Amino acid sequence: MISIKKLILGLLASGLILSESYAQTSYFEDAFRFSQFRSTGSARISAIGGAQTSLGGDISNVHGNPAGLGFFRRSEFSISPSFGAWNSESNFLGQIQEDRTPNFSIPNLGVVLSKPKGELQPGSFRGGSFGISFNRIANFNNQFGYYSDIRNDNSLLDFYINQYNSFGEPPVKATDGLVLDLELVQGNPASGYFRDPEYALGNPFAEETVITEGGINQTTFSYGANFNNKIFVGGGLGISSVNFFQNRIYGEEFLDGNNITSLHYSIEDNTQINGFGASINLGIIYKPIETVNLGFNFKSPTWYRLNKRTDANIIGEFFDENGVIQFGGPVREDSNIFENTTTLSTPMTLSAGATFFVGKNGFISADVDYIDYSQNRINSRDFDTSFENEDIRNALGSTFNYRVGGEYRINIWRLRGGYGFYGNPLVDDSFDRTTQQITGGVGVKLRNIYVDFALVNSQFNTLYNSYSIFNNSGQNVGPFTETKNNMTQGIVTVGFNF
Repeated sequence: MISIKKLILGLLASGLILSESYAQTSYFEDAFRFSQFRSTGSARISAIGGAQTSLGGDISNVHGNPAGLGFFRRSEFSISPSFGAWNSESNFLGQIQEDRTPNFSIPNLGVVLSKPKGELQPGSFRGGSFGISFNRIANFNNQFGYYSDIRNDNSLLDFYINQYNSFGEPPVKATDGLVLDLELVQGNPASGYFRDPEYALGNPFAEETVITEGGINQTTFSYGANFNNKIFVGGGLGISSVNFFQNRIYGEEFLDGNNITSLHYSIEDNTQINGFGASINLGIIYKPIETVNLGFNFKSPTWYRLNKRTDANIIGEFFDENGVIQFGGPVREDSNIFENTTTLSTPMTLSAGATFFVGKNGFISADVDYIDYSQNRINSRDFDTSFENEDIRNALGSTFNYRVGGEYRINIWRLRGGYGFYGNPLVDDSFDRTTQQITGGVGVKLRNIYVDFALVNSQFNTLYNSYSIFNNSGQNVGPFTETKNNMTQGIVTVGFNF
């Protein structure tokens, strides 16, 4: 059992706080999802764990540290298709369900136009490069769920009963009023609410499937300049596009009704979020000596404008003691479509890194990021966001991310490996929400073309709460699902110099 404090502080990694309705994602969760940071880029950068803050001369500098564009001496074009799978192992009441979601995308496509100065040309300014990249910075394509051959200790209907008794009935055709429309919950404000006394008795069996799709794509325009081959500075503008869709189907089966009647019902809800955002990126790389690079990068908050649409439906099947379906077949009710617009400001990211070169044999590079997720803020003209922003301030905290990787060169061949660690963004640390990445790859570099391959494995755990019910001690006794996530991604980058 989990206390109210731990519920508020801890259940947003993949799950849901249901203070408003079962049938939509919470705005807290939206802010958390769209502010998550992971280092992305070409196969080369991915293979060394994503460490790129102080490493110049890679196409990933366009959206990473734009100061690295000052290292380019020739123009370059590259494309990076990716393939992989997201494996989820969900544990609900000791019962395991495995899901696998394949993914294919083009996470990076970019071009750099370089205009360096000749070696004999005077001046401290040694030229610069302009870059454009299309980069996938977040992937939401996933499916997980659970089933139960063990009865729950409570029901989603109990959650709604508590809501109605505390806050009153929702508006007509609201997503969180469907159980009233189907009369699975009955009663009135004066006498209180209760379950259907004929069909919804006892403890139910439950199951749920959650499917998410979409991602965040960023188009970035950057410029990096070289001064005396010692100081490299750059800046960029990123335009982000958000596309998120979630479909959930939650079902319960009651077998203890009066006269041996039974009930099976399911609620299906859909959430669609689309929007755009903008951010700026400023960076510097300094070479105190020829074999060392020191880098620093500032990424501003991303300012999003998000449009959200939600709807839901409920289907109930009522059976008599002989197993004959009642009321002429399944009974269905649909909610209205609800729409609103919010603005979201995500936290800034501060990154520092160092790269050490071992002659022409290779290098080792390391990064650290600082992010304060409690700086997320949402606003809307459609509703009061003060409660959501208070949850953000109380539940989210600051964290550090670490990445390290290296490359070893053998003639035209490149061997690479790396490791990444992304800290827990929530204040509550009773559940491990960190992410670990193990990476590796190989590449070949010719005069005007290069081909790189990277394999990235990411592992993290999530905790999902379908609904919240509190006992007299203030503990959440709603059903919890713990999911182990394992993502494996292969990336191929093909680049051309001109």
